[in-house]
Amino acid sequence: IIDISFNFQLLGGAMLGIGMWAWSEKDMFNNISQLTQVTLDPALILIIVGAVIFIIGFTGCVGALRENTILLLLYCIAVGIIFFLELLIGILAFVYKDWVKEQIQDQLKTMIVKYRDDPDLQNLIDWVQRDWLQCCGVEGFSDWELNVYFNCSSPSREACGVPFSCCLPVPGEELTNWQCGYDARNKDVVSGRNYVIYVEGCMATGEKWLNQNLIPVAGVFVGLALVQ
Repeated sequence: IIDISFNFQLLGGAMLGIGMWAWSEKDMFNNISQLTQVTLDPALILIIVGAVIFIIGFTGCVGALRENTILLLLYCIAVGIIFFLELLIGILAFVYKDWVKEQIQDQLKTMIVKYRDDPDLQNLIDWVQRDWLQCCGVEGFSDWELNVYFNCSSPSREACGVPFSCCLPVPGEELTNWQCGYDARNKDVVSGRNYVIYVEGCMATGEKWLNQNLIPVAGVFVGLALVQ
């Protein structure tokens, strides 16, 4: 128990530290007023999850070292609650998978709307689109019409465009072309030639990735369940 609890404590402390650092790098007091958008702030998610893991790990570690039955009981109850919550969420997600999919789509589209408002969120979306799933938008590249900067009615130079992370990689390119997504959705520009951006949405590519990596993903969840 001591070894596992100590490792969880270190993990929680690291996540908490990284989250607090990322949170402090931004306008902290301005972000506090946006706590209703917790799911949209990766830094705040790290802070909350890290704090919970650190407290649980600390309780188990101290309880085992001091042979304190109350702390050990609290530790066991906390781990048990987390385990059953994971089990419940998994069952509900399977039973109501269509509803869950709709909620995920709505949340991802909200993230597109807030793309320029949070640097952490922007980096996360760019990483998913460019490096992980090679996709653009939620259901397709046209979802970027939801963003005020990429909307075709916007006075911005990015109007009718997409972020650079939507662009197809160019062989031999050493420097990132941050303007490659300009006019990518402008029908007058793209008509008559092939698209230079990913046209498939991240929901579809995410489902394909999950199906292709089902065994490793399931193995991770089973491993976590066994440890708990």
